[in-house]
Parts: sequence; structure tokens; C-alpha cells
Amino acid sequence: MGALRLLLDTHAFIWWLDDDHRLSATARAGIADTRNTIYVSSATAWEMATKVRLGKLKDPAGAVPRLGKVLAERRMVELPITVAHAALAGSLPGPHRDPFDRMLIAQGRIEDLPLVTNDAVFQRYDVPVVW
Repeated sequence: MGALRLLLDTHAFIWWLDDDHRLSATARAGIADTRNTIYVSSATAWEMATKVRLGKLKDPAGAVPRLGKVLAERRMVELPITVAHAALAGSLPGPHRDPFDRMLIAQGRIEDLPLVTNDAVFQRYDVPVVW
């Protein structure tokens, strides 16, 4: 199989940073494969910083204040939020209310990026999932 382009859901990124056993073998292999381009959304940084501030997340590896450097060290690519991403995220149908997930769905669809996630809700939004 050739090189892949993958977008990490926030939990997949955190589990990668923490070397957490909950990250599936398939996801771990995809992220570790140096032929693949691994994207981390700006929405993930926003979600992590918000949850750390609210005390809902322990900052994995002290990453939040130095996230750009963490991405570079791990050969990951920041995926900025564009107007097109925001417009699609805001207009997605259905009951899913998590703004961070909606943004990742929009980015995955627009950028043609499979999402690395164990969250089944993504499959309802016509975006490929790797897990």
C-alpha cells in the first residue's frame, strides 16, 4: 500500500502522545509509518487547550503550550481551519452537537482525509475512518 494522508481525531492524537494502549494497532501503525502524512487540526489544539483549562484533560506530555513544536518533533502537519471548513462544519445535518468533531468531519471531507478515530459518529457523516 502507498503513502496515506491521515487526520487524527483529538483522542487519537492524545493517545499517540501518551503511548496509550487504547490506540488500535491499525491506527498506531498508520501514524508511525514515515511514508504517511499525519495531520492534526487546529480544532484539536483548541479542544485540548479548552479541556485542559476546564480541568477535563490532563495535558499530555505538557503539549498544549508548545503544540507547534510537538507536531514538528513528531513529523505531523498542522491543518488550519479555513472558511470553507467552518461553513461546512456549521451546516452539517444531524444531531451531533460537538463543534470539534463537526470541524474534523468538515476538514476530512473537504481535504479528502480519512479520520483516525474510534468514534462511530464520524461514519454517519460520509468521511472515511481508520481504526
